[in-house]
Amino acid sequence: MHHPNAASRKRRLAGIALAVALVLGLVGCGQKADTSAPTPTEKPAVSEVILSSTTSTQDSGLFDVLIPAFEKALPQYKVKVIAVGTGEALKMGETKDADVLLVHAKDAEVKFVDSGFGVERKDVMYNDFLIVGSPSDPAGIKGSSDTTAAMIAIQKAGAAGKALWVTRGDDSGTHKKELKMWS
Repeated sequence: MHHPNAASRKRRLAGIALAVALVLGLVGCGQKADTSAPTPTEKPAVSEVILSSTTSTQDSGLFDVLIPAFEKALPQYKVKVIAVGTGEALKMGETKDADVLLVHAKDAEVKFVDSGFGVERKDVMYNDFLIVGSPSDPAGIKGSSDTTAAMIAIQKAGAAGKALWVTRGDDSGTHKKELKMWS
């Protein structure tokens, strides 16, 4: 389990901010941008861009920084964020209820694009997954750096009635990752 230091976090956040700004500007769910330029006396029409993203990204405060900068650089766009789980965001893209998606379930994202619902998929950021449990550590995994061994230990402790695994079970990117780890 990896814990980045403060300098690493700042670099990672700066990279995420730049990548998200680029993604917001370049990636869409199958809709082409209007490339006709207004005449110098016309004010460009403002187009609303629906960004469907995960609740964790919304809750991080990242959009509070990125969206004003994006809208200042490209005043012809107004970004509206709809924060939902990854599964719901992907459904919004499929039904064309969102223009841009920022989610975290690579296999589902690749399938989404391959099925013709999206134009392009880019890695923007990554997640650290942490296993949190009681201080008594009934599975004996505290300090483990081997996720597979930790999951096996949790399964064995659960089968023995010593531990309980709690899942989100909500088709979010976190839940999809959890299922992949269990498999």
